[in-house]
Amino acid sequence: MVLPDFDQRIKTLAQWMFESKHMVVFTGAGISTESGLPDFRGPDGIWTRQAKGLPTPMRDWTSVEPNVGHMAIVELQELGKLSFLISQNVDNLHLQSGIRPDLLAELHGNIAKLRCTRCQAKVDKSTGLDACSCGGKLVTSVVNFGESLPQKELSASHWHSQKCDLFVVAGSSLVVTPAADIPRVALQSGARLVIINRGETPFDRVTHLRFEESTGEVLPLAVAQLKQLMNA
Repeated sequence: MVLPDFDQRIKTLAQWMFESKHMVVFTGAGISTESGLPDFRGPDGIWTRQAKGLPTPMRDWTSVEPNVGHMAIVELQELGKLSFLISQNVDNLHLQSGIRPDLLAELHGNIAKLRCTRCQAKVDKSTGLDACSCGGKLVTSVVNFGESLPQKELSASHWHSQKCDLFVVAGSSLVVTPAADIPRVALQSGARLVIINRGETPFDRVTHLRFEESTGEVLPLAVAQLKQLMNA
């Protein structure tokens, strides 16, 4: 794929962000690699290493901090430009960065949260509780392979994707379903699709704007230019 000049693509993304009335951002493991967490399908990703028979080093996820990519999304929120954020990540970095919980759907759960098996309420793991106030049992909120995604988050993700005019994928290979099917919902509703990901995705042929650079390279520059447009 021959991509236009990087500066021109940044300018285009900023302009589309400026024009957008309902922007949805969708993040995967690739946005957190600059915080020191491995992705899954990258050249040194967890599943890539496993396929090669290589060890996968354990990382203390509680010690990592949000990076410039996460903070750029927070800036979109503060500018009133982020309508909804959908994440496949369980690392808690979006909430740490300052994203409002009501704007966030964590489709695969959160390592820092417990979920009530009865009422589905979420509780911080740090509370040390093992039972919800409703009497239900508290279990990890992280969704394992073969388990259903949380229905409330999935429904909200589909609703916002149907309504959006700009859908920005940041750091996802878009192959883990059903989460990866959500960009298709946005496309079918007429939204512009932007993909920022170092590896190939199944949507590369239908995306309107493609970045193979990292999210930490792209998002801060695009948001900086967006702010210039808003202040012009």
